[in-house]
Amino acid sequence: MSQLFSPLNVGPIRVPNRIVVSPMCQYSADDGSATDWHAAHIPALAMSGAGLVILEATAVERIGRITHGCLGLYSDSNERRLRDVVASARAFAPAGTKFGIQLAHAGRKASNQRPWEGGAPLGPDQDPWPVVGPSAIAFDNGWQIPAALDEVGMVRIRDAFVAAAIRSHRIGLDLIELHMAHGYLLHSFFSPISNRRDDAYGRDLDGRMRLLLEIARAVRAVVPSGTVALGARITGTDWRDDGVTPDDAVVLARALKEAGLDYVCVSSGGGAPGVRVPVGPNYQVPFAERVKREVGILTQAVGMIVTPSAAEAVIAEGRADQVAIARGILDDPRWGYHAATELGAEIALPAPYARVAPKLWPGAALKRS
Repeated sequence: MSQLFSPLNVGPIRVPNRIVVSPMCQYSADDGSATDWHAAHIPALAMSGAGLVILEATAVERIGRITHGCLGLYSDSNERRLRDVVASARAFAPAGTKFGIQLAHAGRKASNQRPWEGGAPLGPDQDPWPVVGPSAIAFDNGWQIPAALDEVGMVRIRDAFVAAAIRSHRIGLDLIELHMAHGYLLHSFFSPISNRRDDAYGRDLDGRMRLLLEIARAVRAVVPSGTVALGARITGTDWRDDGVTPDDAVVLARALKEAGLDYVCVSSGGGAPGVRVPVGPNYQVPFAERVKREVGILTQAVGMIVTPSAAEAVIAEGRADQVAIARGILDDPRWGYHAATELGAEIALPAPYARVAPKLWPGAALKRS
């Protein structure tokens, strides 16, 4: 029996399998609001066969966007448009599919061009905005120097996460993920590379975790624990000797569990430029495995988990509880269907597609050539 296609309880919700559509920025929103691109893209993800679909990194305030095209959840119009798109996706998804959102603040990596425009900081004629961070340290040469947040600013951002979480719940999303990785604001507080503060929000590991835990607790307090799952994407390593270590990741995961979070997704990198990352199949799985083993919190593995057999092995060997897949599902929008066929598992299909299931149409299994 395939372990990848076994059901799982993630906090209060039950997902039909262990496949997660990883959050993927699309840079195609209009002042934070979903567009026609999202109206096509998100329902397509919903029909991939994944048990859980997590929407892209979604900014909790306007200056928290990476680019002008980033999705946001800081206005009524953002909320209204996203509600419509999620309702459409849910209507077409296979039975049991759950939907989540990743709430984020780009911090010192905000105010950039879209990737296909070059990805550089916005120029003076491109409507840039001021960026913020734990310390006045730019991400890279030529990037904006962030304003070091004072306590008023940190309270504003905490409240913005809370407000976006409330909007997420009103939309009807089943899960909320707090983005604490990839060099964005919460990761930049956690990492000694970017956090050089000499106050209660810096100095040592406890100080660098403080804002992350304040936000986690504040969001948990407004998100119904009996109906909505809450988790975080965290950093397993900065891949630098002076950065976040796997030991730090374990400490943070344990603290997040104590704060009431239901799971963590363990990623890595993104906190500093020019870092050599040994990217390859399953390269981040060991970080998730260690967090799962030492903390006992439900754990997602992410990063270059491409084939069904690789995903199956991660779950069957107990290295993680779920696998989050991004590029693989963009490459093959029916990844889940094909994985089920390869692994000999049953999977729910949208009714209009059910007639192509192998059991109903022998010899015509969905299969890549």
